Amino acid sequence: MTTRSASVARNTLETQIEVSINLDGSGQFNAETGVPFLDHMMDQIARHGLFDLNVKANGDLHIDAHHTVEDVGITIGQALKKALGDKKGVVRYGHAYVPLDEALSRVVLDLSGRPGLEFDVTFTRDKIGEFDVDLFYEFFQGLVNHAGITLHIDNLKGRNAHHIAETIFKAFGRALRMAVSLDQRALEQLPSTKGAL
Repeated sequence: MTTRSASVARNTLETQIEVSINLDGSGQFNAETGVPFLDHMMDQIARHGLFDLNVKANGDLHIDAHHTVEDVGITIGQALKKALGDKKGVVRYGHAYVPLDEALSRVVLDLSGRPGLEFDVTFTRDKIGEFDVDLFYEFFQGLVNHAGITLHIDNLKGRNAHHIAETIFKAFGRALRMAVSLDQRALEQLPSTKGAL
């Protein structure tokens, strides 16, 4: 089986990002973004998705973390799309419920080729440490736009903002792992009656 991996570099006047991903990895993660809480959340994606993920970012953090977080999402999306190739044999759909103490989140996604994000999450405070919780939406919006994924993220319960964030990222990792998994009964087929994704 060909290894499904990709590397992407994205450079703008605001950020310089390098991402490599192996969809058939073991959950290894390495990051240097200058945004520690983002790194912590991406580690959840790698660990629970069993992806090997490396992210290096140099951004205009002297302004704030917005450009860095959004552009990391964009670049991961580009790498994911490249690693998936023609999508033959993938399961296509994925879903996961993940609890963490009082928090519970659900993520459902489709490798449809049509970007779309439904993000129904209300955080109980504006920041987790120094991290602006509004940036979670920007991360996932950038990712889905460039990966071509339809993504629904719903926080069903939760009081602790850190717990809510972790359940979202863990559930995303697990749902994505399901969707990119290979269907042994349909390895040469696209999971679509249209013949294209």
